[in-house]
Amino acid sequence: METIGIIAEYNPFHNGHLYHINRIKEKYKDSILILVLAGNFTQRGEVSIIDKWKKAEISLKSGIDLIVELPFPFATQSADYFSYGAITILELLHVKKIVFGSESDSLKDLTEIAKAQVENEEFDKLVKVYSKFGNNYPTALCLALKDLTGKTIKAPNDLLGISYIKTIIKNNYHIIPETIKRTNDYHETELKNMISSATAIRKALRKNIDIKNQVPEYVLPYLQELHFIEDYFDLLKYKIITEEDLSIYNTVDEGIDKLLKKEICSCKTYEEFVNKIKSKRYTYNKISRMLIHILCNFTKEKKERLTEISYIRILGFSDKGRKYLNTIKKDVKVPIISKINRNKDPMLEFEIETTKIYSLDFNHSKELIEEEYKNHLNTELL
Repeated sequence: METIGIIAEYNPFHNGHLYHINRIKEKYKDSILILVLAGNFTQRGEVSIIDKWKKAEISLKSGIDLIVELPFPFATQSADYFSYGAITILELLHVKKIVFGSESDSLKDLTEIAKAQVENEEFDKLVKVYSKFGNNYPTALCLALKDLTGKTIKAPNDLLGISYIKTIIKNNYHIIPETIKRTNDYHETELKNMISSATAIRKALRKNIDIKNQVPEYVLPYLQELHFIEDYFDLLKYKIITEEDLSIYNTVDEGIDKLLKKEICSCKTYEEFVNKIKSKRYTYNKISRMLIHILCNFTKEKKERLTEISYIRILGFSDKGRKYLNTIKKDVKVPIISKINRNKDPMLEFEIETTKIYSLDFNHSKELIEEEYKNHLNTELL
């Protein structure tokens, strides 16, 4: 029986995600699908439009066997941190393969590039040189890769796939990477067909445009009460205005902290604020991550403390997933958590804190916080 890993945000779950799952099931008919799911905040600096428990329910209905949470300190950082957290969880769960979407669908090229980054000492030097010329990190990375390999990789899922492979190589993990060709443009902002990007779907939902053709029918009931980063702008504004030193927060570089304070009162919307700060060096996504870190009190000191996966938190499982957990739980090197006790791991404590911040925009914030302490699995694993 194959154990297949998937890493996703499902913000929201759409037909492209279902296509991904179904392709895996077609190829590996007798398999266990294990999902590492980013929770209430995502890697691009967004809030999840629905909470992680709803996303876990949707995942189970879509054929996933086991859903585990990617903690906030990994879920909201750049590709290498995101990849390290997610791949490490899959390794701890004895997953044999990871299957990820890729624009190029060339595992050979992605592996060659990943090895160049890991094994070639010139890579980091080249990235620093290109960064000094005012390029943002993704652009500097692409230019350095072209110099070393002659290949140009710019598509976001290819770059994320390279990070997955780098993590496997650097840590001598046993996971075998595999790709599936993406069927849509990650950056598209308008609905085009049955398979559209999550970005386009979020934009449509924000404008109350019908998206019933872009998501499975069973997902629609979950998309009633939605939450967008714009809804947290007043909270963010207050934090930036009243915080004496913004440079304490992760990803807030010296200098941009002053610009944030300078521009915050002149902007009426989140979008306007980000566009005022955006530059060649600071991309929209980088600024968005920065603002999520400020909003959620993710300081540089916390980042330095919360660097390793110290537990695995289960968000849901099928009967097949439960049986798999029972066969491996004694061999997993960190605690497997199905229900939170009051005496918590520091990273888990911080996860609860971020949920409380996420819940501030909910009509039922108390219920959402209480969800964190419930045993959603109706069984104790430990």
